[in-house]
Amino acid sequence: MTKITFLPHEEICPEGKTVEALPGQSILEVALEHDIHIEHACEMSCACTTCHVIVRKGYDSLIPPEEREEDLLDRAWGLEPESRLSCQSIIEAEDLEIEIPKYTINHVSEKG
Repeated sequence: MTKITFLPHEEICPEGKTVEALPGQSILEVALEHDIHIEHACEMSCACTTCHVIVRKGYDSLIPPEEREEDLLDRAWGLEPESRLSCQSIIEAEDLEIEIPKYTINHVSEKG
């Protein structure tokens, strides 16, 4: 089993959470299975950027992104070199540390 640590996010996962996942699953599938509700407006079809995450540890262990994902990531808010769409990020054997950005291109929280 692969360990995935989701770093604290003010609204989605305030305490952070560490879960176990099977290789072959996407980061988004694992998050949703463990009640971490990452937004995914296109229902995991690689057609938007709402499930954008930053892979803080283990990035190179993921199956590399395809061109479509890379094109979409160019439009993501807060893009970093380790950014991925969580619906397209397939887990292998290495443990991961995931940051969920504060904003998405589809929804901006305006809480004070």
